[in-house]
Amino acid sequence: MNPKRKPRRPAAKRRTRVRPDVWRLRLYVADGSPKSHLALLNLQRLCEQHLAGRYKIEIVDLRNNPALARNDEIVAVPTLVRRLPSPIRKIVGDLSSDERTLVGLQPK
Repeated sequence: MNPKRKPRRPAAKRRTRVRPDVWRLRLYVADGSPKSHLALLNLQRLCEQHLAGRYKIEIVDLRNNPALARNDEIVAVPTLVRRLPSPIRKIVGDLSSDERTLVGLQPK
């Protein structure tokens, strides 16, 4: 090993680096459901208004991946799970109430 070269980090650690100010959101939906579609539209609108450039939304269609619901203990759709910042928070419904959604997403 060349003493002038720094050891490289494993590839997994390089790829998973997360900016601390980025919100990680996961929306569980049932594809084709009007409430799921409305929840996605409302979430995108709220994120652009309040978190522009600082959010990542992952969509999980439970009709295609029902097993994924176990990890976050999902019992109804649509359900939004805020994974970051900690702690994890959940909101069930179409997210049509801006006030309720914003209060539900706030870190405690």
